Amino acid sequence: MASTATAATCALASPSLGVEGRAAAAPHSVGLPALHAPTNLASLNRQPLESWRSTAYCRKLARNVMAMATGDAPAEVATELPEIVKTIQEAWDKVEDKYAVSSLAVAVVIALWGSTGMISAIDRLPVVPGVLELVGIGYTGWFAYRNLVFKPDREALIAKIKSTYSEIIGSSY
Repeated sequence: MASTATAATCALASPSLGVEGRAAAAPHSVGLPALHAPTNLASLNRQPLESWRSTAYCRKLARNVMAMATGDAPAEVATELPEIVKTIQEAWDKVEDKYAVSSLAVAVVIALWGSTGMISAIDRLPVVPGVLELVGIGYTGWFAYRNLVFKPDREALIAKIKSTYSEIIGSSY
């Protein structure tokens, strides 16, 4: 059932209503009490948009009521799910122990939340962030010198990345 506000809004948008919100002399119309006009300026600025939305909603509601009365199905817009959602649904349907997977997902979210709290607490210490930044810069320099500067080292690194990739994926690159 429609709420009183929705019924009043639809009745106001109906072309059979008179000036004061009362129904015109038609055998199928129902009289509603008159609604007072809004007094604040903010609601006056929104009034054209809201009346358009309520009119569109009332037309859709009338179409659905008419379709149900005649026995036809209401015309709804068919939306197709994105491919990634379909893939996730298919993978979820293949899972045998959904309780364990759900528990694992919750545990991962809690662990990430806790680790971000721990990292922010470490970041507030006065000396530790600077030291960790120096360690990161030093390791990056060492890695670049050891694996990226000379051509044989670069080729060895690329071969190692390809072999690791093929081990994870299970096929040859």
